[in-house]
Amino acid sequence: MTDTNALEAAAFRRLLKHLNEERTDVQNIDLMILAGFCRNCLADWYREAAHEAGVAMDKDQARERIYGMPFADWKARHQHEATPEQLAAFKAAQERHG
Repeated sequence: MTDTNALEAAAFRRLLKHLNEERTDVQNIDLMILAGFCRNCLADWYREAAHEAGVAMDKDQARERIYGMPFADWKARHQHEATPEQLAAFKAAQERHG
């Protein structure tokens, strides 16, 4: 019998590796525009899952788990100021998705 949790965990680890090592060029705002979630959303979902499991975790701890480093370090290394075009696309995406 296949351990679904192990497969899901492996896929999640692969997603984090992809986002944080292979595609650091993809900005969170672009993820939000196209997919409706970003690395910060993953951190929020991770923290919510921790709380459901009875594990105390704050936002910074969850973000460090998702980003693989403190969020401030990630921002300094990889995150750029959003362009006016990105901000407009983000606003349009929010209006489409409510």
